[in-house]
Amino acid sequence: MSMSRTRVATPSASRYLQQLAKHWSHKMEVAFTPEDATITFPDGSRLEMQADNTALHLLLTVPDDSDAARMQDIVARHIDRYAFREAPLTFDWQTPGGSAVIGA
Repeated sequence: MSMSRTRVATPSASRYLQQLAKHWSHKMEVAFTPEDATITFPDGSRLEMQADNTALHLLLTVPDDSDAARMQDIVARHIDRYAFREAPLTFDWQTPGGSAVIGA
């Protein structure tokens, strides 16, 4: 499994978390509250989100046989759609070792 995380600065983190969770709940396994969400994708990837007053924190876990950069781009593009007034937001994806991973 490949893991990457990012902190996206926005005062509307909870709103974007809820919008994305509701959007993907029609096709994927989703559990969420206004502060936390977990989304499980059909390929086994998993997105965990936490919202606070200043940022949306994302942790993306992708199976080794999947394209992590593609999944990061999918997540970033979907969030930017809901954040159109602020977009593009900054997604600085990092791996647990601290190295950057290609992202949006």
